Amino acid sequence: MRGVRSVRRAGTGQGTGLVTRPVRWGVAGVAAMALLATGGCSKSGAGGSSSGAGADAPASSAGAAIKGDITFNDAKLAELDAALKAALASKDVSKQELAMVVNVATDYWNAGKVGFDKGVSSLGVKGTYQAPANGRLDQQLSIIQTLRGQGITGLSVSAIDPTAIKAPISSANKAGIPVLAIDSPLPKEDGAALYLGTPNYQAGQKAGEAMKEALGGKGQVVVLVGSLTTSNAVQRIAGFEDALKGSGVKVVQKLSDGMDASKALTNAQTAIQTNPDVNGLYGVYSYDGPSAGQAVKAAGKTGKVKIISDDSDPQTLKFIRSGVIQATVLQQPYQQGYTGAYLLTALRVLGESATMKIVQPYLEQDGTTLSSGVGLVTQANLADYQAKLKHLGIS
Repeated sequence: MRGVRSVRRAGTGQGTGLVTRPVRWGVAGVAAMALLATGGCSKSGAGGSSSGAGADAPASSAGAAIKGDITFNDAKLAELDAALKAALASKDVSKQELAMVVNVATDYWNAGKVGFDKGVSSLGVKGTYQAPANGRLDQQLSIIQTLRGQGITGLSVSAIDPTAIKAPISSANKAGIPVLAIDSPLPKEDGAALYLGTPNYQAGQKAGEAMKEALGGKGQVVVLVGSLTTSNAVQRIAGFEDALKGSGVKVVQKLSDGMDASKALTNAQTAIQTNPDVNGLYGVYSYDGPSAGQAVKAAGKTGKVKIISDDSDPQTLKFIRSGVIQATVLQQPYQQGYTGAYLLTALRVLGESATMKIVQPYLEQDGTTLSSGVGLVTQANLADYQAKLKHLGIS
């Protein structure tokens, strides 16, 4: 889950439109990725392969008992991509111009852009990726309005505000432009055709299970989060707390940082300084994990205060390698970009009814969520995860 004021910004697409460059990567490439993921998973967990050696080798084995998993939902999405591409094979898609608009320019979305680039290239359609540099709602709405004026035929969006995005979605639908919600779900009545992203409750559950393992079933945890009201954050925290039920691990505080990384650091520092019984921190937004790691390391409590985070911020992965963070729950933004391109093209060219008939077997029980999967990275499978990113061309 991205933080709007994360210290790091994406290396590309900082608030400016980037027309995608052709990259050769078809459905076969995604299938290869799924096979790699399965192979990586076989090495994860307590008995998995070491995540690296040399200068950055782990300082401790903290979190090694937590079983990692980087399979996500890659295999099923590869099947879906192949089915959609087959259905589009006899259709003229040359006039399709897709757009992917995310909520902020951060490192998290680099993988999403790579996936989107490869998806539109594989299909032979045009695509534009954009991100508001500072995660501002007015910037996102302005970007969408400009893209509409440029004649886009499909839009995937990680909405900053579900209420504010309702009118643009309605306007697009009236013009025959399909809208796909990615990353953060939107209410069904908002009009987005589908939600492609992480089932946030399940992600929270995975974080909660990891925290129980890290703490040995007993402890006091503080939740660090960018917002206590956004739907994805609410769902994650609910899943996290439900996973802790029946154990001796309790959430004693939830601290909102208003999507400000510096505030998240202050919150983490205050939490462990004012309550010596706190031995766990859960960082929900992408910058919350690094903030928690900085606070714990500076306090000399590495290994004593366990950290479970979300997302794969570079600093988060460094802290996992060194044993400061025990595990991080991962989304799959690459698939949100890649499969998102396939879905938008199909919705526009085949129509919603025909597309949904193909998609239906892959949906979650709610009938509108297409899961991009949930992963978990620890020291044990970090090397496998980084190899997967390299295979996909994600720096």
